[in-house]
Amino acid sequence: MLDTKSDAKPQAKAGQRTADVFRRLFAIPEVGVFIPLLAFVIIFYLVNPVFLSPANITTMLRSMAYIGIIAIGMTFLLITGAFDLSVGATAGLSAIVCSYAMVNMNLPIPLAVLAGLATGAAVGLVNGFVVLKLGVPAFIATLGMLNIAKGITYLISKGYTIYPLPDAIGEFGEAEPFGTSWGFVIFALMAIVAAFVFTRTAYGRKLYVVGGNQEVARLAGISPTRIQLSGFVLVSICSAVAGMLLMSRLATGQPTIGLGWELNVIAGVVIGGVSLFGGAGSILGAVIGLLIMQIVTSGLVISNVDPYWQTVAVGLIMIVAVAIDILRRKSKAVA
Repeated sequence: MLDTKSDAKPQAKAGQRTADVFRRLFAIPEVGVFIPLLAFVIIFYLVNPVFLSPANITTMLRSMAYIGIIAIGMTFLLITGAFDLSVGATAGLSAIVCSYAMVNMNLPIPLAVLAGLATGAAVGLVNGFVVLKLGVPAFIATLGMLNIAKGITYLISKGYTIYPLPDAIGEFGEAEPFGTSWGFVIFALMAIVAAFVFTRTAYGRKLYVVGGNQEVARLAGISPTRIQLSGFVLVSICSAVAGMLLMSRLATGQPTIGLGWELNVIAGVVIGGVSLFGGAGSILGAVIGLLIMQIVTSGLVISNVDPYWQTVAVGLIMIVAVAIDILRRKSKAVA
């Protein structure tokens, strides 16, 4: 007679090992985000194969670059436990300051770009001071800054487009390195550097400690105020970079640059697993989240879905992502 019990034991052990492998695999946050990304790609490809055409892929990569650059800075800030709603307005203000400096003040391009970056840094410093020193909630402080920056943008531009910009700006914006754009190349390089900072530097570890528990951070000799302030400044500088890159692509300084970017940035980052409550997330997850946003938006366009449904879809995905984050935190607390 065959020994069925002895045969069953190795099979049971093999099954258990396989289950453990899948359990550990799905415990990685980025894997959980990558699965819906893959699902969306397959669905939209089946609806319309043009979705994965080289031309459409290139368009998606170019489009996500501007939001992506800001999202990198937002990831730093969110992981510390704070956020910024003024990033879109900061991008627009920095672009207008840069274009005004070139057209109306005849400043050289490098100085004009520095003026735009300085504008972004100044906005970040003000946001950090108001939130961290005056104690104004980040939601109110940065929402107020959104309106202030938008108002200053229109005061400088008088509501009109600033042009003509130097030819070198337009040439830079129209260039297609590696078949994409300089905006996407800069975004990719920034993402690689940011991932290195998070995983290989003391500063990256401090970001997680501050976001996880500020009291523990203080006991460890870390200043939560300084770390969060660096996050505010960094995300504002990233916003300035994104705004000026779009300015170069358009070859004009438009006061509408950055309009509505703030919610798309936060939605993409949160979808990618970066916690709104701080202490959790990664650059890879944020990039995947941004890809999901871009794929859904482009997929709905190619599928000839009413454009208004795109906004609905982004809102629904964001709500689901935040709900999953809350449930994950509760499950960890119970465990």
